[in-house]
Amino acid sequence: MLSLARPHRHDVILAASGLSGGLFLWLVGIHIQNGRLFDAPWVSLLPLAVTSGSELLRRSAPRTALAVGALALVADQFTVGSLATVLMFTDLVYAAVLYGSPAASRRIPVVTLLVTVAVTLGFVAWAPTADALLIGIVVGMVCFGPALTGASVRNHRDAAEAARLRADQTALLAEMDRAQAVTAERSRMARELHDMVANHLSAIAIHSTAALSIDDPGTSRESLGVIRRNSVDGLAEMRRLIGLLRENGADGPPSAAPTLASLDALVGQAGANSASSGLTVTLEDSRVESGPLPAPVELAAYRIVQESLTNALKHAAPGPVVVRLETSRAALGVEVSSVFGDRPGPRAPGSGAGLLGMRERVALLGGTMRAGPEPGENGVRVWRVRAELPVEERTQGA
Repeated sequence: MLSLARPHRHDVILAASGLSGGLFLWLVGIHIQNGRLFDAPWVSLLPLAVTSGSELLRRSAPRTALAVGALALVADQFTVGSLATVLMFTDLVYAAVLYGSPAASRRIPVVTLLVTVAVTLGFVAWAPTADALLIGIVVGMVCFGPALTGASVRNHRDAAEAARLRADQTALLAEMDRAQAVTAERSRMARELHDMVANHLSAIAIHSTAALSIDDPGTSRESLGVIRRNSVDGLAEMRRLIGLLRENGADGPPSAAPTLASLDALVGQAGANSASSGLTVTLEDSRVESGPLPAPVELAAYRIVQESLTNALKHAAPGPVVVRLETSRAALGVEVSSVFGDRPGPRAPGSGAGLLGMRERVALLGGTMRAGPEPGENGVRVWRVRAELPVEERTQGA
């Protein structure tokens, strides 16, 4: 069973206007033809009413409305005719192209063009006069003209809809890019915050525990000195991070990111912080000086060493902690090794975020990293962190 949607209010207005206009023309006696089979003027009201009813279906069932309207127009040719019927039929042709299926919108202009050509040729062949050519022009205006107009409007509407969809997709992609950028920036900030502050807070935690648990004024004074030094350094690092988050802060331009030139100071500080735990920190730099490394590589190497020293301070057994740097043509090698095992005295808890941050830094540069216990000399197991950071930017620019 065919279920028709409720007519659009604009279609109701068109139907009512067409019917009212046709009734007015009939009342004043205005017709478009004479000498037809049915000369009674009231007969022309029947095609008028049918065409007006078809206008109610111009959106919900455009093909049905066009078919019924075409039959009504043919029937109207056997009466005195009504201009309103013809005008409403042109609207039905226009609506069938505009609101019909894509296939119908392509076929109707072609069919109406063929009908126009056929009618014109037929009348010219039957009566080769100017009136025959005029009839063909009128048929084209009634059939092909509205179809061509509907196709043009539909093409513009489809183009506007496609442009809107592209704009929506572009906005969606932009939002996805923004969300990814925010996530990446938050991850970077988390790594920076952890790497900068964890070292100082770990030293503070270990030495404050020692100061509380060991009843020795000298030890307590030494621990308090380490705590104060790491508090000051941690505060400076926090200020540097805040400066990085500001484009032009009120406190002046942000300080530069740490580089490998600062490793001596980092190793010295780590040695001072871990001396009471029985750790000795040394730096072995076997790099061949051939120009500066890319800034991201130097920052990543510095942070890997910093986090590895922090982990050694928290977990390593008494013994040597060795930081090694070496370069090849394509990569910077960073290695930090410490004695693997339990140790006496206070320890700071770990969360595992440090290793994750180091792996993220290495992955962002396209390098490789491994971390874990390995056999060492004299049967002593060591915890070794080894990272290879590509330095193609430097070699390409050389």
